[in-house]
Amino acid sequence: MKFHLQAPTSSIVAALGADWIRVGTAEYRDNVVLTPDAVIAGWAPSGFGALSEVEFADLRRYDPEIVLLGTGARQHFPHPRLVGALTDARIGVESMDTRAACRTFNILIAEGRRVVAALIVR
Repeated sequence: MKFHLQAPTSSIVAALGADWIRVGTAEYRDNVVLTPDAVIAGWAPSGFGALSEVEFADLRRYDPEIVLLGTGARQHFPHPRLVGALTDARIGVESMDTRAACRTFNILIAEGRRVVAALIVR
């Protein structure tokens, strides 16, 4: 039996703290969007309370089948009108605390799913 070291080809959440997230070996202190192969920093810079329909509609460009919304240390639910562009496009939206969203993201990308995680880190 031969063993080979394989580096993951996707964005794996490696660690999470009170105001930071580590994806692979890179650390981020901003709210981020994670796709299976990219990290987009600077999403929702004013936090959960200032989210708008535009920020959710912009997530469609990543062609997800599901969007995981990590809402910070506690679970919050966005108003249905905010996620309307996603649900109208038959894209599932799940809201959970950011720690749970990171765990779920890692599981779903390991399954090869088209998942996007929009994470409130601070």
